[in-house]
This record gives sequence, C-alpha cells and structure tokens, in this order.
Amino acid sequence: RQNACTMLDHAYEKGIRYFDTAPSYGYGEAFLQEWHNDRKHEDVILGTKWGYTYMANWQLGYDAPHEIKEHSLAKLNEQWEISKNLLPRLKFYQIHSATLESGVLENEAVHHRLHELKMTHGLLIGLSSSGVNQKEIIARALEITVNGIALFDSLQVTYNMLEQDTFAVLQQAQKMDKKIIVKEALANGRVFPNKDYPNYDALYECLSQLADKYKVGVDAVALRFCMDSLQPDVVLSGASNLRQLGENLRVMGFTLDTDELLEIGRHRVSAEAYWHERKALIWK
Repeated sequence: RQNACTMLDHAYEKGIRYFDTAPSYGYGEAFLQEWHNDRKHEDVILGTKWGYTYMANWQLGYDAPHEIKEHSLAKLNEQWEISKNLLPRLKFYQIHSATLESGVLENEAVHHRLHELKMTHGLLIGLSSSGVNQKEIIARALEITVNGIALFDSLQVTYNMLEQDTFAVLQQAQKMDKKIIVKEALANGRVFPNKDYPNYDALYECLSQLADKYKVGVDAVALRFCMDSLQPDVVLSGASNLRQLGENLRVMGFTLDTDELLEIGRHRVSAEAYWHERKALIWK
C-alpha cells in the first residue's frame, strides 16, 4: 500500500495523469481509491476494468489460477458496485481481456448495461485485448452498437515492437475517434537482452545502439517506439518502483525518426509466435 501511494504521488508530480487498474490486480483498485480519496486531485483520469476476480490472496507460490475470468452481466454489476466509487474521476470503464471465446462481444445484456453506464455517468466504454486474435476482437468490437450508438470508445491493446499485428485495425479505430491505450509496451520484459532468446539478438543490438545514441535505457526506446509508430493516446508504464518510473519517463526527451522506426519494426514476429512465447513465460 505504501509503495503504491509513493509511486502514485511521484507519477503525479512528474506529470502523469492517467492511472489504470482493475479489481483483479490484487488490491490495485482499492489502493488507487484510497490514494485518490486522500489527494483529491481534480485533473486525474482514472480507468478500471471488470471481468476478472483475483483469487491468489497474496499467497506466494499460489498454484491455481491467480485470477478467474467471468464476462457475465452478474459479474459486471457486482464489480461496478465497487468501481463506481472512483467516480467522478473514473472515465474509462473497460471489459478486462475480452476474447472471442468468452462470448462478451455477443452478450447483448452486457452491451445494454454498459451503454446505460455510459449514458448515465459519461464514461468511455472500452475493452482490453490479449492473445492471437486481438485484431479480430477489435474489428468486431468496432461494429457493436446499442440504440444506434457505438458501444466502444476506447481500446487497450498489447502493442510493442514484437507484437504489431493490430497496427492496421488500430489505425482504422483512430479514424473513428477511438481512444487507444497501449499496454505491455516492453513485451513483458522481452525487449531487454536475454540469453534465453537468441532469436532476438539482432533486435537487442539495434536497441542497444539507439539507447546509446539517445542516452536512455532500452525501456525508453521501447516506449518511444509505441508512441511514435502508432501515436496512441496513452502508453502505460508498468513501473513498480521509483527507479523504473524515472527510467521510463526519459521517453519524453527524444523521438525516433522514420528510419529508426522502420529498423525496429522489422523485428516484429507473427502473432502466433508472440503469444505462444508469452504463454510460456513464468510469472515472477
């Protein structure tokens, strides 16, 4: 709790105004609520999600799934009763990790409830996406309407120098004035030199040269790639301590030129390869 408060204070002092959480991030939503209630900043923008329940109860070595997905109307209503306490600074309300398999994109009862919340509270309704079918999920979401009004206003997507499968559909979404939030910009740490991934040695060399050129860390180059190639509304930092956040924020001191973006971009992999590799990662 104290670390979360310190991080939030420091981020705010450094100019960050968007804070993103979810009920399944341990006590993340509760910590953000406590911080916001105490600080009462009038210029912050808060985002949260619904659809996952945290199960691990802070137990190290928890063997069962640490979160369980449920995209039902009942779960939406249950989690909204807590998340609504973030109003009026809550602006982004998102389906957590929408998938084709969960059926949430066909669930009209959920759609109508989200539309009701949008109209009642002035929320931007969004979804986050993961997995090999991200671009199909986004394309389908862009078609959903309720009472003639597009349901989704924002898309939170995994996009980085390795996973660029959604680029075209996100450009289409931007033309439709959808807000784009990039998550996992550091590819869960795989942008850092790692002997377990010799297939990325050429990428690591490229990133090292750019980091030396701009006198920043590889993390800043990775974040800058997302900012300059896609030009999203938000790129999320996953920093968990002050040093990491400080290194991430060095992204604001430079931009990548067209040739550099092309050079980095050529190291992308197929969505199938990316998500197969990600699934094999061990949570630490």
